[in-house]
Amino acid sequence: MTEHREAHDSSDETTTPDAAEPVDAVGDAPSTDHGDADTALPRRTVARTARLASLPLGMAGRAVGGWGRRLTGQSADEVNAGLSAKAAEQLFEVLGTLKGGAMKFGQALSVFEAAVPDELAEPYRDALTRLQAAAPPMPAKQTHRVLTEQLGRTWRQRFAEFDDEPTAAASIGQVHHGVWHDGREVAVKVQYPGADDALRGDLRQLQRFSRLFQSLVPGTDVKPLLAELADRMDEELDYRREADNQRAFSKAFAGDEQVLVPRVVASSPKVVVSEWVTGTSYTEIIRSGTREQRDEAGRLLAEFHYSSPARAQLLHSDPHPGNFMLREDGRVCVIDFGAVARLPYGAPPAMGRIMRLALEGRSEELYAALRAEGFVRPDTEIDPDDVYAYLHPIVAPLAEDRFHFSRRWAQDQALRMGDLRGQDFRTGRSLNLPPHWLMIHRVTAGAIGILCQLDAELPLRSIVQQWQPGFAD
Repeated sequence: MTEHREAHDSSDETTTPDAAEPVDAVGDAPSTDHGDADTALPRRTVARTARLASLPLGMAGRAVGGWGRRLTGQSADEVNAGLSAKAAEQLFEVLGTLKGGAMKFGQALSVFEAAVPDELAEPYRDALTRLQAAAPPMPAKQTHRVLTEQLGRTWRQRFAEFDDEPTAAASIGQVHHGVWHDGREVAVKVQYPGADDALRGDLRQLQRFSRLFQSLVPGTDVKPLLAELADRMDEELDYRREADNQRAFSKAFAGDEQVLVPRVVASSPKVVVSEWVTGTSYTEIIRSGTREQRDEAGRLLAEFHYSSPARAQLLHSDPHPGNFMLREDGRVCVIDFGAVARLPYGAPPAMGRIMRLALEGRSEELYAALRAEGFVRPDTEIDPDDVYAYLHPIVAPLAEDRFHFSRRWAQDQALRMGDLRGQDFRTGRSLNLPPHWLMIHRVTAGAIGILCQLDAELPLRSIVQQWQPGFAD
């Protein structure tokens, strides 16, 4: 299957409204509500809040109904399977059609579905994975309105061709195929009108329901995930910043034999025009890829993840399968740079040292390193052996020349750390995640989640040795 995902890099065109035309200032779409009838993104706060509130209420209602069916003789397995399927369908329908923060939250959760036990996961796996690549499109006249506001009334003159039918839709924007005036095929990413208000409102609502959503993906801490999404909200809403991020990645990986970051052609606050690229989406490889595709896709993802801080001083921070493609030339194509962590000194060497100490069982030194980095609070005392026992299984893939990441491995880790009766659960609750480590931790966990979804076997140890400071020292 061949899919497009938008492309970006350095551009000698900065997109601005035509100077002679009285169009709105670049970056600020008019605040006037054009009406829900012709916009793809429901914008009325009351309506969006009601739909989000329907998720936990619906789950509770189905649980009561399930209890009644148990009384009528249906087995627990039959009832639970039915409840999971209906809850998953509602989750996709509500989060997907609302887009904004609701859909972004669903996409972030979908990376971790590999950790959900098989007997519970199938409905959620289908629904959450669909969120990675699907959403209802914005009407053509709304798309044209945004293009006029951002590129000027003569925006069509910039294109030799422009396809009104979107090729992809995501949380706060959608992508169209076009041909630039110089003949290059391009992807045009257009932000939904009202995306800023929708994103802020959705994340506030979702934070209220964080405990209820926690049950969807065991082993994933939903509350800090939502807090991080809220913290980087403004960054994701400004497509100029996204374009600059992509230009930096494209420059760092220019001419690389393993990684392709497409070039930005032009950009404005709510529109990004990029070179058109094709390849097989990781979503498709997860669904039906060959063994060779799975292993190579996993290796390339790990190579990109661990090399980016050294090569670009940046970390791509939106890890889900829809943002990666395996190309026919053997490279991985990476897209969507709205969320990026800036690491001016590269990956922290302390991370490599902690990985090495955990791998080698040096529990006292490991404990001291964790305390120095703030993972153990000054007023907290934990048995160093318990800390080692908690972390060692996570770094165990680095003990082998090649490691096979699988859903079973992810499930084992989630169950181990989420078992309320176990020591690992108590140890994990005693540890702290310092704010400056949150993004690195979340992105690395997301990348590992994709490797497990891919069922990939790869030489992770050699990749980490090459790129992670502190590990091989």
